Amino acid sequence: MADGSIKKMGEVTRRTLATPALADRTILLVDDDPANIQHVREGLASQGYRFREAHDGTEALRSLREVRPDLIIMDVEMPRLGGVEVCRIIKANGGEGGFGFIPVILVTARQAAGKVEGLELGADDYLVKPFDMLELSARVKSMLRLKALQDAVVEKNRELDKANKELAQKREELLALTRVDALTGLYNRRYFEERLTEEFVRSTRYRSPLSLVMMDIDHFKKLNDTYGHPFGDEVLRQVARTIKGKLREVDFVARYGGEEMIALLPETGPKEALGACERVREAIASLQLEHRAPDGSRQQVRCTASLGVASVPAKSLPVMEELLRVADTCLYAAKAAGRNCVRQYQEESPG
Repeated sequence: MADGSIKKMGEVTRRTLATPALADRTILLVDDDPANIQHVREGLASQGYRFREAHDGTEALRSLREVRPDLIIMDVEMPRLGGVEVCRIIKANGGEGGFGFIPVILVTARQAAGKVEGLELGADDYLVKPFDMLELSARVKSMLRLKALQDAVVEKNRELDKANKELAQKREELLALTRVDALTGLYNRRYFEERLTEEFVRSTRYRSPLSLVMMDIDHFKKLNDTYGHPFGDEVLRQVARTIKGKLREVDFVARYGGEEMIALLPETGPKEALGACERVREAIASLQLEHRAPDGSRQQVRCTASLGVASVPAKSLPVMEELLRVADTCLYAAKAAGRNCVRQYQEESPG
């Protein structure tokens, strides 16, 4: 086989492989001379492109808002709004919220005028009339490949962004699982201690009030022994919901262990903390708990809680461990006083 035949077959093969990927691409032709538009359409007709037309810059921008072309071939010299100005507007609005990336080939009849300006404003290529149609075809293919690559990058970035957001959400969900007590839905002790450390440091630094409440369900072991552990679990869940319902969104409630709950009340002094504790105590005492026996009989069960509360700043509570200790002491004082009551730490007056 002759060398010329081999070269010709190679060119045909390359054309066959490259063209299908670019077929059906949309090209916007912008020129105030219909003859020029027709000339370009005829020269590129064999490539399978789709064409849209505009006859001045204003019409081109209007067309862009309706359909996003893959490429713009645009004359520089047009009445009202010229090609260079339209190019500037397109490139200035090239983000995802605007036109996106659209390659622009500017065409002019003048050899050098406007070429540098057009390229500096973001035009991706520049042709001078009269141009060779084979050269135009090659440049169009190059620009369409560039557009396809850019679109692929944008899509990959979009997928990556979506994957990152999903990963962040999963991470938050996993983090929440490590912070939350599975039975009550309250925070767990480990996470509470982290938050207590942060809030105590903030309170100490800014001298802002902070109150700590320790709560214990009265006679909980007896409830478990009498009515069974499933009922005891339900009591814990309902008490947890009641506590959260009577405190503020900014307050931090956790299950401290067994039937013991603990709450952190930022920006809350002794008087406000005592009022909050009384509201919680009364709400728990008012709970309508019902036990259903295996034989179907039902029994109303009463539940109460004892609470101990302490607040800082206080001279006698310089460290976090002391705050925890005195709140716990107040809790035991409430139990010793007959349960279903609140006891508050009172700092001794000097002298």
